[in-house]
Amino acid sequence: MTVRLLTNIGRLWTGTDVCSNAAVLIHDDRIVWAGPASDLPQSVPGVIDDIVDVDHVENLGGGLVTPGLIDAHAHPVYAGNRWAELAMRTSGSSHSAIAAAGGGVNSTVTVTRGTDPWTLCNGVRERLRQWILAGTTTVEAKTGYHLTRDGELADIRMLRSLEGEPAMPRIHATFLAAHILPPEFFGRRRDYIEAVRQWAGDAAVAGADSIDVYCDEGHFTAEEARALLLTGKRAGLKARMHACANERVGAAQVAAEVGCASADLLTQANDDDIKALAHAGVTATVCPGSALNSARPPAPVRAMLDRGVTVALGTDHNPGQCGITSMPLVIGLAVAMFGLSVTEALRAATLGGASALRVGDRGSLAPGMLADIVLWDADHEGAFAWAFGLRALRVWRGGMPVQP
Repeated sequence: MTVRLLTNIGRLWTGTDVCSNAAVLIHDDRIVWAGPASDLPQSVPGVIDDIVDVDHVENLGGGLVTPGLIDAHAHPVYAGNRWAELAMRTSGSSHSAIAAAGGGVNSTVTVTRGTDPWTLCNGVRERLRQWILAGTTTVEAKTGYHLTRDGELADIRMLRSLEGEPAMPRIHATFLAAHILPPEFFGRRRDYIEAVRQWAGDAAVAGADSIDVYCDEGHFTAEEARALLLTGKRAGLKARMHACANERVGAAQVAAEVGCASADLLTQANDDDIKALAHAGVTATVCPGSALNSARPPAPVRAMLDRGVTVALGTDHNPGQCGITSMPLVIGLAVAMFGLSVTEALRAATLGGASALRVGDRGSLAPGMLADIVLWDADHEGAFAWAFGLRALRVWRGGMPVQP
């Protein structure tokens, strides 16, 4: 058993409160006490008899400390890149022209399928390491670029394996075989949907936490999404959905009806959608990075908050649109694009993310919570809105320092 004391914290943002001149006491991988240093107890029953006997004392130099950030929407499992496609898109090329040139999601599917598992794993490992070194201690990581049973299950097992390696974030693995219709199922849409439903139980056994469906124009319909998500829930998977990203096709209403943990993107959500999400307790995960690449207005985040919807933030890291792995950057963008206060954006990147993933052991610094903690290169949380990518000086995952 290890007891670690973090002292000389200039400003501690716990997820709910702020205190100055603070300290945090950690026992193994959990927080046992956090608050003003003047209130630090001399002993904690069952943990330490005298505070002078702690195993490690770390002076944080008067800096800002927060919970580890949570990325509630990411697609890190892929090979190759689509930079040429992005150049075409920014030059005014249409989706059909890009597809004719070999671009689009199917191009990533082709490259990912053709990449050997060792190379694919190395690429994913390096991406995940970028997340944790930037202060993100939990990442929701989707599959969705193999679109075969064996490939999708192998991706889930790979994510579970990587999570156990040193200097890796915690992983929430999401089964996203319902990303697009793969080319070999052209003209056999029902067959693919039935196949994905059959794979859902196998995905749960392989270690998936959730099932996701991309419900939008050119992807899957609301009716198809409902069937897939209900099948996933019966297999023990949490349900989540890409909803209202490009068109309103009833996705948010289905997310509420099914009881999704989160509905994500929501660029086109209207007031009826927001009311449904609020009534059903569905967390809204919004991604300002990918929204920058859309000609449409950003998601109506203020209306969501006003209606009582819990909001989470995600990078939406993916090969075709957004390469962000920095949640501090996402926080800054959320302030600028959605009109959030720094505190609202920081809460969305911590407690909001925990709500989206339906995990109750992280997102705040309170007794009993996982000791996922970040020391920032700042002495006030307002720096997130200034730096657009505030630097993490030190990161602890489960009470253990993450080595750069």
